[in-house]
Amino acid sequence: MFPFSDLLDALLPRACLLCGARARKALCDGCAADLPRLSGPLCPVCAVPIAAPAPACGACLKTPPAFDATLAPLHYVFPVDRLVQNLKFGRRLASADFFAACMRADAFPAGTLILPVALSARRLEERGFNQALEIARPLARALNLPLDGTSLIRTRDTPAQSGLPWRARKSNVRRAFACKRDLTGEAVIVIDDVMTTGATLDAVARALKERGAARVVNWVATRALRSAT
Repeated sequence: MFPFSDLLDALLPRACLLCGARARKALCDGCAADLPRLSGPLCPVCAVPIAAPAPACGACLKTPPAFDATLAPLHYVFPVDRLVQNLKFGRRLASADFFAACMRADAFPAGTLILPVALSARRLEERGFNQALEIARPLARALNLPLDGTSLIRTRDTPAQSGLPWRARKSNVRRAFACKRDLTGEAVIVIDDVMTTGATLDAVARALKERGAARVVNWVATRALRSAT
């Protein structure tokens, strides 16, 4: 007897999120095989490639961020960037499930609570949803961890990080987040779609540790690198 999921795939075939070909999953086998994945030694703190396994890269050793670790399965270059843009601006929420599956497939540090990076009220109203929260939902279900989509808030509406030079991004989001929940002793997993400089996630981690978080780990779907910009 065929599994029920196989029967659904046969009756309701999907279209690959990238090429549109018939697929049993979010991506067809060809597109999935061609995805640019982060591999080789990575800094365990910020997930940038490093020459050899080490406790952290030079930048994290010199100026340690507020977060403790980062998981990032995919490199933010074509066609992964297209999946992100389709999620954020094309409302292709199936991309959120796909990113969650990619993150689950990687080894990961443990946590006690999942928090998605918050959008400003204005941006949430414009977009209609928070892409980080949509990625967090299936992860929380799969990991059987509590998901809190409301306690982390943006305290001010900042310009989009993507439109700023790398050096300006840290000051743009400084003190831009706050947490309404007591996190004493919690190991928090923070979910976001893209990590570039890490400035946003650093600001989030500072806000969470001010509320008592013992450990903050970033789970990001994609990682942008300086060489790709």
